[in-house]
Amino acid sequence: MRSPGEIKRIIEARVSTYLERDTTGIRRNILRLFLKIRSLTVAEIYEILIRRFTISYHAVASMVGIIASKLGILRVRKSPDGLTSTYELKEQYIDLVTRIVKTA
Repeated sequence: MRSPGEIKRIIEARVSTYLERDTTGIRRNILRLFLKIRSLTVAEIYEILIRRFTISYHAVASMVGIIASKLGILRVRKSPDGLTSTYELKEQYIDLVTRIVKTA
């Protein structure tokens, strides 16, 4: 079983690698949104991003899904009707993401 410190190092490496491949700045902006607002739906993220980027709703949903599942730094909460998911940055990763977004 992995220790909490080891898990944080793995997450840090994943987030850093994810941002290294960010040629447009969209990924970094999504992470900044979660640092600023903390709890967002894909639709809310999309509405904010289309002001600065040419991007599809599907692309935003894919990026958020990857951040939630592969990076493991988001918590997903389904609405009672099951139609909408709200994504939240996990508390234990706020400092880590803040540091990586500033330096990467």
